[in-house]
Amino acid sequence: MKLSKRIENLQPYLFVEINKKIAEKRAKGEDIVSFAIGDPDIPTPPHIIDRLCQAAQDPANHRYPETVGLSQLRQAIVGWYDRRFGVPLDADREVLPLIGSKEGIAHIALCFIDHGDIALVPDPAYPVYSISTILAGGKAYYMPIIEENDFLPDLDAIPAHIIKRAKLIWISYPNNPTSATTDLNYFNRIVEFAHQHNLAVCHDGPYSEVAFDGYQPVSFMQADGAREVGVEFHSLSKSYNMTGWRIGMVVGNAEMIDALKRVKSNLDSGIPQAIQYAAIEALTASQDCIQEHNAIYQRRRDLIIKVLNSIGLEAKPPKAGLYIWAKVPEGYTSVDLATDLLEEIGVVVIPGVGYGKNGEGYVRLSLTIPDAELARGLSRLAGWHNIRNKHKATK
Repeated sequence: MKLSKRIENLQPYLFVEINKKIAEKRAKGEDIVSFAIGDPDIPTPPHIIDRLCQAAQDPANHRYPETVGLSQLRQAIVGWYDRRFGVPLDADREVLPLIGSKEGIAHIALCFIDHGDIALVPDPAYPVYSISTILAGGKAYYMPIIEENDFLPDLDAIPAHIIKRAKLIWISYPNNPTSATTDLNYFNRIVEFAHQHNLAVCHDGPYSEVAFDGYQPVSFMQADGAREVGVEFHSLSKSYNMTGWRIGMVVGNAEMIDALKRVKSNLDSGIPQAIQYAAIEALTASQDCIQEHNAIYQRRRDLIIKVLNSIGLEAKPPKAGLYIWAKVPEGYTSVDLATDLLEEIGVVVIPGVGYGKNGEGYVRLSLTIPDAELARGLSRLAGWHNIRNKHKATK
């Protein structure tokens, strides 16, 4: 047999390789502390699980669901966007539930990208933006996002011949992996840029509810004219600790929503309805659980930042998101540091270069680590630093 070229050239997904290394170490009996994947360790709130279990007992929810999801779910999404951001949406034309936002992010390239077309992708970034572009037959043009520019793409630096071939642009704030944030002024600039160059905008915003110190992230949908040019992907995974239930949504431009709906109707059979009812409960019930979760993440953030800065990994406390983006010490690449930490002290961090060449010089650490493991990991990092300093002193 002969595989397609798109598969032959496809690299394994970043986290698959990381999980493989962790599993190999643990199979040998080694105790590994992982700051890697942003998978909330806090359980899904009980009231959401209760609604899921109740809905699972109803035979009507054992059958094929509709691609467009339950009307009640779309209405719940509309209500949540209105309460949270003051954004009115049409439940029938501007909302589409997803089997986790990753699924929609991966599929939307099929709606816009033909062979040779370009998607404008941040670098560093969530790998699926570029991978989905490549699988659709297109090419990714990488827009550097660097600290000197507040981790925002410099739109004026994109060459004219690239923009001419570009069909869509990806942005994500609060950002993964850098945890950078932005404001409506920048989103308004994105809308203007999209209008000027006939681009579709895809904003990935699953971290809008994970925020600290009183900060409240904005939605791209709040920008003037956002629904004329783009959509926003969102997820219940980070807000309500529902990663395993695989449910999210995309909202915005009706034409883009319809195109993605047509792709999905041919490729999947929708979200299990019991899970949809759990999502309705999450979106419409008390939101107190979000603040409770954020208080835990903020405490962890502060502990990690303190230790990182004390051992020479410069890091600023993020205002939002589940990640800390830390500079590696002088003399290390991001892969060197990640390898040393895994081999020497059994601590896993993600090398920044895994998110793109402009991620070099950084590592990413997640806040989604149980407190006992967090304490053990931070103790190991402090000890590694002390050993490294003693080793330097003897040279």
